[in-house]
Amino acid sequence: MWFKKKIKAKPEEKLKLPDGLWAKCETCGEILYRKELEKNLWICPKCNFHFRINCHNYISLLLDDATLDEQDKDLEALDPLGFPDYKKKLKAAREKTAMKEGVVYGFAKIDGIPVVFAAMDFAFIGGSMGSVIGEKIARAIRAAQKKEIPLIILSASGGARMQEGILSLMQMAKTSAELALLAQKRIPYISILTHPTTAGVMASYASLGDIIITEPGALLGFTGARVAEQTIGEKFPPGLQRSESLLKHGMIDLIVSRKDLRNTLIKIFNIICKREKTPAE
Repeated sequence: MWFKKKIKAKPEEKLKLPDGLWAKCETCGEILYRKELEKNLWICPKCNFHFRINCHNYISLLLDDATLDEQDKDLEALDPLGFPDYKKKLKAAREKTAMKEGVVYGFAKIDGIPVVFAAMDFAFIGGSMGSVIGEKIARAIRAAQKKEIPLIILSASGGARMQEGILSLMQMAKTSAELALLAQKRIPYISILTHPTTAGVMASYASLGDIIITEPGALLGFTGARVAEQTIGEKFPPGLQRSESLLKHGMIDLIVSRKDLRNTLIKIFNIICKREKTPAE
């Protein structure tokens, strides 16, 4: 015989790998071992792309003793418009994230400095801003104003929640108005933008920080490239809606690696809070 007959392996004989061992970088396409990626704070070692992490990871990463005195944690959305399958989506999101809504806020400390800290979670219906998220952000702003302590909001969002229609869009004006009152009191607000932060959130409180910090490579903007390109009939230049482009055009203040984010916040507070270093520091 000139050719040997190829014998196909039986399905049960094929090499089986446990699910969830590997992750693919969406920027460079590198296949990464999840345990090593987790040790590296979910940052791609090849291209420095920052994978999405949840709000609890940021609490552990940024706050003293990884502790947030969470407020209004039982607030949850209803279905004011009777939108098809909205209740099912809310239930699924709550089961998936163990959260009532897509944002947490409360009182915390960073290097001993009291702050009001709020963090969105993209895993909860794409971080979409509904009436409850808008209300919790507004309450966080009011708490900072009342306590006269700095405010930090960490955003990750695909925009306004379509299932709540105009009630969702109203949150843009409400949160922006609350921030204007905070600014009148000269209380600092630091906005941290993570991948992605877009649409209604980007067009309201996310872009109104006194200091705006982003992670490297984050997708930021009002309308996604595909929709915008169809509207204007032109292709976007590569990287137009990424952190690096926004820094170049003066839309943000700093690009900071997740590894350096806590120390950067401490340095900022040392300046704006006029803290004097002790000899031990």
